[in-house]
Amino acid sequence: METAEFLEILDREGRSLADAAEAAGTDAKVPTCPGWQVRDLLRHTGAVHHWAASYVAEQHPSPRPIEDGPELDGAEILAWYRDSHRHLMSTLAAAPRDITAWTFFPAPPHFPSPLAFWTRRQAHETAVHRYDAETARDSAPGGGEPAAGFTTALPVEFAVDGIDELLHGFHARPMSRVRTTGPRLLRVRATDADAVWTLRLSTEPPVVTPGDAEPADTELAGPAGQLYLALWNRIPVPQVTGDAALAELWREASAIG
Repeated sequence: METAEFLEILDREGRSLADAAEAAGTDAKVPTCPGWQVRDLLRHTGAVHHWAASYVAEQHPSPRPIEDGPELDGAEILAWYRDSHRHLMSTLAAAPRDITAWTFFPAPPHFPSPLAFWTRRQAHETAVHRYDAETARDSAPGGGEPAAGFTTALPVEFAVDGIDELLHGFHARPMSRVRTTGPRLLRVRATDADAVWTLRLSTEPPVVTPGDAEPADTELAGPAGQLYLALWNRIPVPQVTGDAALAELWREASAIG
């Protein structure tokens, strides 16, 4: 996928997140983020938008903390989130392709630029939180099933990319807690795309390779959109074969702090 495609998805996902949050009401609970209400979701996502935009706008070279969003509520926090999303969009759209800036894991060869990194990362950040907002909107009795609408609106290629980013990016870092006392193989398979990953688990961070050349102890499988949500611990894994303990390990240890 090209950076322009991620920017287009980021635009749509941010607008959809705000619309779902408005429909839910800012005091609605977010079932997929225990302890959060919609106002917390908006405050968090907007703050992340500002944090990401600052790296691109300032070409900032080193890590810095995410500042808390404002203590607003109701229409004010909704307006602030929409402004944060527009600010991120305009910053990314106006940035030169050759900027230099810090990124929190190396950009893969097909996304060598920090601009591409941040556009891609914010598209996935916003897509997952759009789902969270829709669970808040639809959690009342008689509400719809958010996962169905989410996955039908999400391009398969984008979901596959998000799985790849999660596995090759986040879980290749030293802070990944997905570890086992002895060597194990965990497979992840998108059943509606030519996309398979094998994770070598041990006392070290997972080592991810493409393909399924070796037998795995456990396979997590499903359509890419559903698998994307499952690996971010938003819904159950559609299909688990083999040792269910590794699926449980993923559920318990894979959260991104």
